[in-house]
Amino acid sequence: MPFSDFHGNTEVVHRWREMLAHDRFPQAVILAGPAGSGKYTLALMLARAMNCLSPVLTDGLPDFCGKCANCTRIAQAEDLNARYEEAVEARENLRETDKKETRLFIQTHPDVLIIPPDPPQLMIKVDQVRRVIETIYYRPGEAKERVYIFTDSAFMKEAANSLLKVLEEPPEFATIFLLTENPGELLPTIRSRSMVVSLAALATDEIEQYLAKHRPEWKTPQRALVARLCEGAVGRARSFDLAAYTAARAHGLTLLNSALRSGDHSELFKITETYRAGADGRDKTDRLLRTLYSLLQDLMFLNSDTPELVRNIDIQGELTRLGEAADFEWIAMASDRLAEVERGMRRNLLRSLSLDAFATALERA
Repeated sequence: MPFSDFHGNTEVVHRWREMLAHDRFPQAVILAGPAGSGKYTLALMLARAMNCLSPVLTDGLPDFCGKCANCTRIAQAEDLNARYEEAVEARENLRETDKKETRLFIQTHPDVLIIPPDPPQLMIKVDQVRRVIETIYYRPGEAKERVYIFTDSAFMKEAANSLLKVLEEPPEFATIFLLTENPGELLPTIRSRSMVVSLAALATDEIEQYLAKHRPEWKTPQRALVARLCEGAVGRARSFDLAAYTAARAHGLTLLNSALRSGDHSELFKITETYRAGADGRDKTDRLLRTLYSLLQDLMFLNSDTPELVRNIDIQGELTRLGEAADFEWIAMASDRLAEVERGMRRNLLRSLSLDAFATALERA
């Protein structure tokens, strides 16, 4: 997959390649953009371009061959979710005493280290940053440049402070990528020592054209729906699980209906009881929470007389009826309550009970 296969943000990619061509690539990069916008994909592409053993030129700018030992080994980390699950499973297979001392890393090349958020809190921890500090000042063994990719900006306080020390005096043969949906989550001192570049969301019609080529099994209304739901992020569009989203949305609508229009919670309790502990339960709950945010945002658009911004266009009639009972104050309160549920998930609170509390706390008299 050469740079020409990266979909969208052509000017940003062109600028990075020009920096590589003139040997002016920064030591620390904050790559911002919505989930699925291609931040991780682009960071891995740049890692390959920096370390390709048989570099090529396309359009007069540096590219990578995709075939040499460095390119192929770095490319093995492309499926971030699969590599992450392997790392989690490997840790689970350790002795209980070793689990507590082991942090998650993904490393398919000895000089390219990927640092994901560590469960259960799903935050970057200080021991992960210490691993970076321990290795970053050694010259690369098989690559031309050491590359570190932090896949999330949720840092524990001590971890963020430790990273700041590295950014103050980074070695010339290492590059750190910090991937984030919101650069404001990072310390101002980290932002000031890094180059911040954002990947812009793509237009809805551009996403639809992409889906027509890559997801031909979907009908036109389905492609239109997904193009709106993915918020301009082509990676999210490509891997969008429409069936799972529709199922989560049905549950989300039940929760909102229970709070706004019904005093009978029997259907609500049947649904929330299915949200169990474990990895599968976490994924299911995360999907539901994201879907609820989407529904609440659509209710806000309808209350603001901007129906053209609604994303769940296939159920706009039902959302309009819900919106008649939901004013701005209720929507804001629901968003705050939803954030509390998210924080509770990080503390491993009982999921079904948290969802029950969410719906009943918002109940209209």
